[in-house]
Amino acid sequence: MQISARAEYAVRALLALAANDPTTSTAQALADEQGLPRKFLEAILSDLRRGGLVRSQRGAEGGYRLARPADSIAIGEVLRVVDGPLAGVRGERPEAAIYTGAAQNLQTVWVAVRAAVRNVLDEVTLADVLSGNFPAHVSEMVAAPGAWASK
Repeated sequence: MQISARAEYAVRALLALAANDPTTSTAQALADEQGLPRKFLEAILSDLRRGGLVRSQRGAEGGYRLARPADSIAIGEVLRVVDGPLAGVRGERPEAAIYTGAAQNLQTVWVAVRAAVRNVLDEVTLADVLSGNFPAHVSEMVAAPGAWASK
C-alpha cells in the first residue's frame, strides 16, 4: 500500500490540531510545525473541512481545529477524505475486479487486502497515534517477526 504525500500531510496536520485542541491553529503554524508546504497544506485543509474533519474560523483568532474529538477520527477516514477509497485495483473497487481462468480467485486476495488495511486504518484514531496506545491487534501486528523488515 502506498500512502500519498497528501494523505500523510493530512494526518500530520490533524495530529497537530489534536495535540493543540481546543486551540485553533493557522495553516502557517501547522505548516511550520510539521515542515509542510503551506499552499499544499491549505488545499488539504479545505478537503478536510469539506469532509467534516476540521472547522475553520476567520478573524484574528482564526485558524483550524478538529470538528470532532480526536478519539472519533480514524486514520482511514482521513485517507478516504483526501485520497478516496483505501484499496483499488486499476482504479476500481476490489469486488469489481472479475477474473477468469487461472486468475479466477484473485479477487478474493484483493478483497482480503482491503479488509486487512481497514482492520488497521479504521481502528486507529488520531488519539491512539498521539498517545501511542494502539488497539491490541495493531500492537500485535507490529510486534510480529519481520513486521519492521523492509522486503
